[in-house]
Amino acid sequence: MPLPHVLLSAAVSLDGYLDDTGPERLLLSGPADFDRVDEVRASVDAILVGAGTIRADNPRLLVNSAERRAARVADGRAEYPLKVTVSGSGELDPAARFWHTGGDKALLTTDDGARRARALGIAADVVSLGPVLDWTAALEYLHDRRDVRRLMVEGGGTVHTQLLQQGLADELHLVLAPLFVGDPAAPRLFGPGAYQGGRLRLVESRRLEDVVLNRYLPTAPGTGDRAAADRHWLALACELAELCPPSDTAFSVGAVVVAADGSELARGYSREGGDPVVHAEEAALAKVDPGDPRLARATVYSSLEPCARRASRPTPCARLILDAGVRRVVTAWREPDTFVAGADGSGVLTAAGAAVVVLDEYAERAKAPNRHLEG
Repeated sequence: MPLPHVLLSAAVSLDGYLDDTGPERLLLSGPADFDRVDEVRASVDAILVGAGTIRADNPRLLVNSAERRAARVADGRAEYPLKVTVSGSGELDPAARFWHTGGDKALLTTDDGARRARALGIAADVVSLGPVLDWTAALEYLHDRRDVRRLMVEGGGTVHTQLLQQGLADELHLVLAPLFVGDPAAPRLFGPGAYQGGRLRLVESRRLEDVVLNRYLPTAPGTGDRAAADRHWLALACELAELCPPSDTAFSVGAVVVAADGSELARGYSREGGDPVVHAEEAALAKVDPGDPRLARATVYSSLEPCARRASRPTPCARLILDAGVRRVVTAWREPDTFVAGADGSGVLTAAGAAVVVLDEYAERAKAPNRHLEG
């Protein structure tokens, strides 16, 4: 199922703390960064915090700028983004400011938590996700039932940690404040546990008065059905498909080969380099040393399902991928019968033990450079 774009936002001290243990909340940012956060809030469909943040900080989570709120309304959106919190127990203060400011609110909880929250009179749409909390179910609910396409997550540390560890965070906005906390009892941004491997990609670094904003994107492919980085790489494959020289007898496809640590090994697209019959996966794999040990744990991202049969050359792309040692493929679109009846590259791959993930929310992007073939 499609999920929202999940943006994690946090400010920390240089030693990684979100706050100290004093009675007042530690202010880590200044006016310039507060205004930036307000701008990001105005751009999203929903803002989420964990129940612990509501208990500790009693936030309002509003778009403060009247001009930005007016722009949302002029754009046909609600004046304020949907406010969301997540609580397993449902035990929250019904008098908290979170419930009584801004626009619509939702509490995502468990079966037991929903009963408690309703008994407390929580002023929100109380939604049970089942007997236990599940982040994927929560995100699917927000996407499918509340039309949330961009979700800003503002804490706390447990929420950020869980979303990162489960490969569900698409973007991280991290503000570094020039101070130290040094108190082991104070809350930290990220907790211990198994994080996805690989390096994040720094896409922006900006000074805002005396703090620094760093914006990161995950790059390491997943190992299961989905990971946030899968969406980044598949989007790139769709962009590469747009570079293909047009053809009335072949699809326009883009492909990227990515190592387990998030390093791009190669990219390619159909008919690249003037070769009228080269396929995208073929073009990309030809640029990788066949002896590269990283191929065994790599992922191939292809805007169209790798072919199982082809007329132009003896070896189809599904076979090329398997011969290279790759055992994970992410694609946007299953091959139609336009040129080959009963095409089933995914079947060839899975029969050989490879995992195939189809992110059909990218299907329209993958089809766009091939519209002329429809009919």
